[in-house]
Amino acid sequence: MKIVKYLIYPILVLLMMSCKENQSQLDVEVYETSVNGNKLALINHFDTVDNPSKIVLNDSKKYQLITGFGGAFTESSAYLLNKLGKENRKKILEAYFSREGANYSLTRTHMNSCDFSLSQYSYTPKPDKELKDFSVKEDMKDLIPMIKEALTISQDGFKIFASPWTAPPWMKNNKEWVGGKLLPEYYDTWALFFSKYIDAYKTEGIDIWGFTVENEPHGNGNNWESMHFTPKEMTDFVQNHLGPKLEADGKGDKIILGYDQNRAGLKEWVDVMYATEESSKYYDGTAIHWYESTYDFFPEDLQYAHKKAPNKYLIETEGCVDSEVPKWQDDSWYWKKEATDWGWDWAKEEDKYLHPKYAPVNRYARDIIGCLNNWVDGWVDWNMVLDRQGGPNWFKNWCVAPIIIDEKTDEVYFTPIYYVMVHFSKYIRPGASIIHVDNTDKDIMVTAAKNPDGSIAVVLFNEGNKSKVFNLILKDKKRSIKINAQAIQTIIISTN
Repeated sequence: MKIVKYLIYPILVLLMMSCKENQSQLDVEVYETSVNGNKLALINHFDTVDNPSKIVLNDSKKYQLITGFGGAFTESSAYLLNKLGKENRKKILEAYFSREGANYSLTRTHMNSCDFSLSQYSYTPKPDKELKDFSVKEDMKDLIPMIKEALTISQDGFKIFASPWTAPPWMKNNKEWVGGKLLPEYYDTWALFFSKYIDAYKTEGIDIWGFTVENEPHGNGNNWESMHFTPKEMTDFVQNHLGPKLEADGKGDKIILGYDQNRAGLKEWVDVMYATEESSKYYDGTAIHWYESTYDFFPEDLQYAHKKAPNKYLIETEGCVDSEVPKWQDDSWYWKKEATDWGWDWAKEEDKYLHPKYAPVNRYARDIIGCLNNWVDGWVDWNMVLDRQGGPNWFKNWCVAPIIIDEKTDEVYFTPIYYVMVHFSKYIRPGASIIHVDNTDKDIMVTAAKNPDGSIAVVLFNEGNKSKVFNLILKDKKRSIKINAQAIQTIIISTN
């Protein structure tokens, strides 16, 4: 009996040690998209190494709440969807808006035409301060049906904000679609335009969450629809016209985002927007674009904007691979540093260093993670769908979308950019809190968020040509995980 007793005791100790080890193991699901062909692949096997780097999560130290991720409804995208067969049209919309797909939660659309329209148009083409003939009839064939079908598919719903590229020419000092300024005598009329737009879309069953005041108020080199504001002019319009009008019409809950252009000009704008309690009263936040650089996400400028208005939104409202014709069915191109943007050819000589050749996947992954780690709470891509030319676009301003289609053959190509967007939009949900991360490997970019359901989503990007192994640590639990070379991962931790 004594012999049996002594044999059982060490076995019990080993069993207890084994249980303790199992308890200390972090329970994770790992999804990876990589240059080697993974596309949101579920990874189950990981290598271990001696002295791995550490990524330590601290979910008790929280930062901004997430508003959402998504893309833009444009006339070009909507027109193309109507050219596809019903099966592929539905496939694309489900890929963006179903829970099984990207589950987009924050979207943008344009008021009046933009470069990604088939032609130039306004909802109010004739001079009339009361806007009696206001109509969104131009949106009825393509744009509104796309939005309504997306709303039907989305189980969780999504926010929509609208941006004007320009007021109708008759309201402007140059009487042109491109450039010029809004005449002060039409400030109240232009504010009425926003109010009527809300009503018109509401009639179609579409709730507008908010607006940016003006897309790219610095202009775009006098190329396509634009209208110029200085920070002072925009703030005057918002403070004394747009904000009071929406409030008077019972629409004071609609979000107003100021600025809406590149980050390098951010400090100048927020200094004016948030100078006083009166100037900032109707601004709910700041909108930014990414076109200032292919690699620099301007963390100091983002931090500055947050400190100026810590309780207001800071949303990236537009980004895309611009000045490129999309590569068709060629995943490898999206991982190679061969793409160029507008600045490669057109930037001032002293700014060209900001616009080197780059890999599209890298640009998206770097920028979104960099934004989330610097107080940005929403990130919105540009067109959801474009054709093989990178249009249609009345100005021939070709760009790349995450999904490219050939409307003549009814074919669809999901580029690697689509999967990068899913790594964030599907797994980091509205209301999530960005949490603190300590990372010992400077070659891995990482961000993390705690979702409203208690789960934690960790997104990592390994831009290098070598795989990496790291220990992911949360409190007293850890897990050794490998990320492949040139790969983005989302790791889901269930804390319930």
